[in-house]
Amino acid sequence: MKLSRARLALVIGLAGMLLLVAVIVSPLLLMSMPSFLSDGGATVDCEDTAHVEEASDSAASDIPAEYLELYKEYGKKIGVQWNILAAVGKRETDHGRSDLPGVKSGTNSAGAAGPMQFLISTWGGKARLPFPGSINGYASDGDGDGVADVYNPADAILGAAKMLKRNGAPENVRSALFVYNRAWWYVDQVEEIARKYAKSGAVEVPPQASPECDDTLVEAAPSDVVAKILQFALAQRGKPYLWGGTGPDAFDCSGVIYAAYKAAGLTIPRTTFTQWPFGVKVLEGEEQPGDLVFFNAGPGTSAGSPGHVGLVVSKGKMLEARCTLCGPIKVTSYQARDNRVGFTRPLQNADVLGQVQKLNSSL
Repeated sequence: MKLSRARLALVIGLAGMLLLVAVIVSPLLLMSMPSFLSDGGATVDCEDTAHVEEASDSAASDIPAEYLELYKEYGKKIGVQWNILAAVGKRETDHGRSDLPGVKSGTNSAGAAGPMQFLISTWGGKARLPFPGSINGYASDGDGDGVADVYNPADAILGAAKMLKRNGAPENVRSALFVYNRAWWYVDQVEEIARKYAKSGAVEVPPQASPECDDTLVEAAPSDVVAKILQFALAQRGKPYLWGGTGPDAFDCSGVIYAAYKAAGLTIPRTTFTQWPFGVKVLEGEEQPGDLVFFNAGPGTSAGSPGHVGLVVSKGKMLEARCTLCGPIKVTSYQARDNRVGFTRPLQNADVLGQVQKLNSSL
């Protein structure tokens, strides 16, 4: 079909107008893009794993100096957001300033005690315990006086940091707070306080825990095989923990690693107890992506027979399926764990080296 000169001119004119509108409107669309698409215009720095949220003027004026220092010290040491710790302390006892029962002595009607309001049973069975000792709980000795005292701010704040870490912080901080006090209104209140305490007005999550950094982690892998292992493992993030699980819908700690290696065409032992002696031992500091990091955790375990394992995805970071109450599979810090046993490299096992050679020869 032929167009008349008049119609052709009209079409060209309309096309020009549309192009002009696109040029003008596109930047506006980018500026107004919803935060779930653009992250508010922020750029995720996947290398920035040491970022510490600065305190706001509100935090500096509201939190006693001693408490603020402890929140920051133990937040950094354990690997949780200090402003979340501080918000818990504010919500529970106004940083120890409350005169309600159980804050400075005894317990409240629910059996909670101290500035961070631990249930005595959760703390370890008694308000004051010798440390170190046989402690089954979060009892801690923050000031190094040999006693885990639930009323001592240093001890209580360190214990609270460990509890939050154990239950999903910093990545799944809402789940961790829900375990701390099982009410979502409580979680909302603590997060709101935490935002006010942060200079940025946010609750920061470690960059490498974000899916936005997955490509960076995979690209930095030391080999194509490790890249395939990481790619599969990171894709399982968000799935639930299931004891004995090997996927595809749920995994346990060793199951997700077994499946990740299998996805790369390699077979390694299935359980933590058999994975530990399988790989070649690696000195701390020399670990690399694809290696395994082991912990003395779980029933029937010891330093020589660790019961928990994670997959190293970058220096200081691992992917792990931890426990049913710990939240879904996620990327966490292994450097903050004081029960770390050691690292191994399954790819240096003679049998796996043979498998890799066969894979390479078939390409």
